[in-house]
Amino acid sequence: MINVVGVRFRTAGKIYYFDPCDLDLKIGDKVIVETARGIECGTIVVANQEVVDEEVVAPLKNVIRRADDEDLKQVEENKKKEVEAFSICLEKIKKHGLEMKLIDVEYTFDNNKVLFYFTADGRVDFRELVKDLASIFRTRIELRQIGVRDEAKMVGGLGACGRALCCSSHLAEFHPVSIKMAKEQSLSLNPSKISGTCGRLMCCLKYEQDTYEYLLKKAPKNDAIVETPIGQGVVVQVNLLKGMVKVKLDNEQITDIVDFSVNDIRVVKDAEKKFDLEDQVLEELKILED
Repeated sequence: MINVVGVRFRTAGKIYYFDPCDLDLKIGDKVIVETARGIECGTIVVANQEVVDEEVVAPLKNVIRRADDEDLKQVEENKKKEVEAFSICLEKIKKHGLEMKLIDVEYTFDNNKVLFYFTADGRVDFRELVKDLASIFRTRIELRQIGVRDEAKMVGGLGACGRALCCSSHLAEFHPVSIKMAKEQSLSLNPSKISGTCGRLMCCLKYEQDTYEYLLKKAPKNDAIVETPIGQGVVVQVNLLKGMVKVKLDNEQITDIVDFSVNDIRVVKDAEKKFDLEDQVLEELKILED
């Protein structure tokens, strides 16, 4: 077992473990730590705790100290410089006629490196841009191309639900999301209704997927032939969350569609999965998964 603390460098960013070096740290404390890219200032999100060796990526780097007033002042100064660097980089991108969209700029705490995050449709030859930026800022320059999901995470915004984007408020990592999830949750397969502001499938499709997969194992599909307490019939609608199915009975004396609990019916012949969509729609949906 190893004593560690968890540190984040961005809101909803990934949590990294560090050796607290005998410091008793609490959630919310600002700390100066040694990282692979230099000295950084982060926030404690996991207080001192013991974890098994397998959970730690070796070598475990150290917490150097609690951040003092001078350190916090340095962080604020870096933020001001990031705003200026953003404007300068935009001018240089325009000057070189590069097909790229600048998303964010980040100074390392010790000013040893300036990172420029951007999106682009393909590869971009930014060698001349790096030379220009290096001559201006007199430090190491790194341009990092990111995806549209990472762009949404950095920029933030509001989702269709009216709340702050999950990725920018609490999701530390992106999980795979597929069209199959939307289909199994009986959602509209209209691309505009199941995609987020990033143009990819909404991350929240993942939240209830385990529950839907469990319920689907217990419930028949539409058009399945089932045996009910009052005769055989065909399933015309399934409500997974309520555990109810609507069955059209073969009984001539009962013409109405009857509701049954999934526990009260037995599947005689299940229906095949249907995925009847136009090729163009399928192409649009496939893009959302990438």
